[in-house]
Amino acid sequence: MKQILTLVTAIALLSSCKSEPKKEITKDATAEAVSEISNQLSESQRHHEWVDLERENGTFKAFVVYPESNVATDAVIVIHENRGLNDWARSFADKLAEKGYLVIAPDLISNTVEGIEKTTDFENTDKAREAIYALDPAQVTKDLQTTYEYIKKDPAGTGKISVVGFCWGGSQSFRYATNNLETEKAFVFYGTAPEDKTVLESIKAPVYGFYGGNDNRVNATIPATEEAMKQYNKVYEPVIYADAGHAFMRSGAEKDAEAGNKKAHDEAWERLLKLLK
Repeated sequence: MKQILTLVTAIALLSSCKSEPKKEITKDATAEAVSEISNQLSESQRHHEWVDLERENGTFKAFVVYPESNVATDAVIVIHENRGLNDWARSFADKLAEKGYLVIAPDLISNTVEGIEKTTDFENTDKAREAIYALDPAQVTKDLQTTYEYIKKDPAGTGKISVVGFCWGGSQSFRYATNNLETEKAFVFYGTAPEDKTVLESIKAPVYGFYGGNDNRVNATIPATEEAMKQYNKVYEPVIYADAGHAFMRSGAEKDAEAGNKKAHDEAWERLLKLLK
């Protein structure tokens, strides 16, 4: 519970999540938000399961959600924020499955710290972020590839796999598309492109960006990315949502969300579903 409480109230984010605006939240509002996220997961009609995936010298956890479908469906990999695979990230995976997609969300800090099997085992989100930024980028790529190969083999899927990432995970989504050329589509929520723009030449998947208007630190990187993707004749379609802050998909989903974040959340959700089709 302590981990989930921190999920709602944390406001000082590092790296690609650090620019989220402050927001006053009372204890009653916090408890209500926590209860809502928990209820969404516990009351879901979809099948959830945790799986152990192999990595060098061990395993890592991934959360899988199956849609209610009598035919094979396309799959989506959900890459979490720098808070790790918390309940909000899992609830987002569940909502995507509700729309008919086979979804897998790897916990990329699973078993990277001694005694910590899942994100929710960390003492708080500060500890989770420390673990995130201690990750070896090459290992992240390997773990994402293992995730991809696992879900590609699932008979419930069509073998077509897109990737969606938020914040730190948005940057990983962009980067992974430069490594796995079989990725169907890459969706980047308030994340940045790789600093070495030459790697963008290898991308085959279209890249769709979702950015908050009040997130200039991230948005300042968009022009250079647009230029590089245009140079290499790649598809990159960024949309900036006015009056929205960083992490608007999470904050905009709250009942007491600020108007700009709420509007951006709803519009981005509809855009995502349309593009996935």
